[in-house]
Amino acid sequence: MLAFALITFGQAQKITIEDIWNDFKFYPRGVSGYTAMPKSDYYTVVKRGGIERYSFATGERVDMLVSNDDLDRLSNGAVNIRKVSSYEFTADEKKIMLAIDEESIWRRSTLAFYYVYDIAAKTLTLVADTNTKLHFAVLSEDGQKVLFARDCDLFYQDLATGKITQITRDGKPNSILNGYADWVYEEELDMSRAASWSPDGKKIAFLRFDESRVKEYNFALYDELYPTDFKYKYPKAGEDNSLVDVYIYDVATAQLTKVDLGDNTNCYFPRVYWLPNNDAVVLKLNRHQNQLDFIRYNTTTQQQDIIYTDKNDKWLDVTDNYYFLKDGKTMIVTSERDGFNHIYKVTLGGGIQQLTSGKWEVNAIQYVNEAKKQIYYTSNESGVVNRDLYVINFDGKKKTMLSSGDGWNEPSFSPNGNFYRNQYSNLNTLPKYTIRDAKGKELRVLNDNKNVQETMDQYGFVKRELISITTADGTQLNGWMMKPANFDPNKRYPVMMNCYGGPGSQQVENAYSSAQDLAFYQMLAQHGYISVCVDGRGTATRGDEFKKVIYQQMGKYEAIDQIGAANYLKTLPYVDGDRIGIWGWSFGGYLSALSMFRGDGAFKMAISVAPVT
Repeated sequence: MLAFALITFGQAQKITIEDIWNDFKFYPRGVSGYTAMPKSDYYTVVKRGGIERYSFATGERVDMLVSNDDLDRLSNGAVNIRKVSSYEFTADEKKIMLAIDEESIWRRSTLAFYYVYDIAAKTLTLVADTNTKLHFAVLSEDGQKVLFARDCDLFYQDLATGKITQITRDGKPNSILNGYADWVYEEELDMSRAASWSPDGKKIAFLRFDESRVKEYNFALYDELYPTDFKYKYPKAGEDNSLVDVYIYDVATAQLTKVDLGDNTNCYFPRVYWLPNNDAVVLKLNRHQNQLDFIRYNTTTQQQDIIYTDKNDKWLDVTDNYYFLKDGKTMIVTSERDGFNHIYKVTLGGGIQQLTSGKWEVNAIQYVNEAKKQIYYTSNESGVVNRDLYVINFDGKKKTMLSSGDGWNEPSFSPNGNFYRNQYSNLNTLPKYTIRDAKGKELRVLNDNKNVQETMDQYGFVKRELISITTADGTQLNGWMMKPANFDPNKRYPVMMNCYGGPGSQQVENAYSSAQDLAFYQMLAQHGYISVCVDGRGTATRGDEFKKVIYQQMGKYEAIDQIGAANYLKTLPYVDGDRIGIWGWSFGGYLSALSMFRGDGAFKMAISVAPVT
């Protein structure tokens, strides 16, 4: 009995579905409520007792900025730190907006109660003073007023007097939406809130969505004994979209002005920005999504001009990588205009200077330091599967890598640019959260997920490996493979492939991403399966030619490459070619089914979850 106990003690524990998706045993943790303060070198995190403030430079706790006891006392028990979904500071760091009991609507939209906490006075003010949840609430830069959306209309509240002013009065569900996005803008253009304060707090810009011509889609909600019928506005491809208009509201005069931007029947207005001088910049995208105009609008004279245009012969993506400098004359942007996504410096209404170049791609601009004329950005220059942090001067010189060149970095800079929090992982390393200075030097570790790694070790997690596949037509594809423990190259193993494959996506990363799925593949490995993931044509980070070959023929090359990858795997001596399966979710659900039906026996089975059919 003793010998048997010693043997079983050394064996890896068996992974169960409950371990993965019920108990979340293998789910890495982040840093709860991390927020860099707007003007000082401090950051805050959420702890059990409230919101605590820490010094970037020393890592020492400074104080408890918002205590849970105060929240509970000021709200008569209605607010506690566990109910805080998110929070943000005013520019002067004197007030905090708290989102309470947030609930999701669609992918990016939410409903919540909002409170404004005055740090010095220790007062708590409920925005809108109602039991109705709001679509959003946003403070003016001076912290004196709050803009919010409720019941399809826009309002603002003066915090000093409590007075609420209604800006629009025509809001109606499934008809008119003021200040927040319809389904198309939210899902396809990555936005939810569609209203903002001017820098001086005197004007408000917002989008008005007229959904009245959009056809309705309905489906049953099986949430009760008897299902209910749910209807919403959903334009299918080629059908009528919402008619969208841009409005400017003057707080002092209560005047609403519609911005004349020409025909709006077949275009999008995906972003509205403010320049330092309180001019607005409206982005106008044609319906083909291959031309994006930046239109400057003077809110006083109502004059307008196009200050920049980005074009692509196939399509372009609307991003948030548009930085307007304080001089009011210059913008830093990214564009795919040379076939790869790179950084450009634009003189508004004038010339364009390319700052980065090469057969690699900039992922995102992370921070622009105007005082030092430096741009911090992430790219895959060190390798398609990597993401590294770099800094480069405004003139495109003195480019410096600030990370290791082996793994995946996700930096988040403090507003003054002196420090950043970095999330690092690689193919087999759990996310590690650190504080670093502007030169990339690690100052301290916030969370290294050591306890999760110890749990994974107890369950015998195996390592993944990066692979390269060349298909029959000569296309080189990146992938990863996970083999069972005690892998025997003389045995033949069944293979489960996973795909997403949607335009501009990336699954094969030198990163520990999709932790729950990876735990599932570890469970499959314990049952003797090899897991494989391959990024085919149409995916990101390899330039326009690779990504946009799918233009006007979606599904063709994506399926060809998954089938090609399966056929390649069949040539490996340790793969059972008669037992290769494939699964995916959303576009991956569509692609997995399509690959099986077109694969001429390449796949034994497919699991198609929520397919975009």
